[in-house]
Amino acid sequence: MDWKLEVIPVPVSDVDKAKAFYGEQCGFVVDHDTRVSDDVRIVQLTPPGSACSIVIGAEVGTPPGCVQGLQLVVPDIEAARGELAGRGVEVSRVQHYGSGGVLADGPGDRWNVFAFFSDPDGNGWVLQERPSD
Repeated sequence: MDWKLEVIPVPVSDVDKAKAFYGEQCGFVVDHDTRVSDDVRIVQLTPPGSACSIVIGAEVGTPPGCVQGLQLVVPDIEAARGELAGRGVEVSRVQHYGSGGVLADGPGDRWNVFAFFSDPDGNGWVLQERPSD
């Protein structure tokens, strides 16, 4: 039996602002924007190339900004960082880590190259570069 992670709820304070951030600034695809009732709106967005989506707008039982460490794996972290920055996302510089998790001067160990950003509510995201074989 296959078990596939499909949707991760991300709590936000303003659905329209979050939809614009993820859809326009991060380039996520808006899969649907559904109003279930006058009080409930659900927006599902998917990062390009991902099989897993996020959902905003549904009552998720946690305060906005409390989700940390959502990870996006990319083949070229400099290009991904540049794309986000070019769309107005505040994203950290690329950080390389060496043995023991210590920040390295040059390229880090395999799978140890990161950049970080947050949505308008403070939900934290990590870009990680997938090493080429």
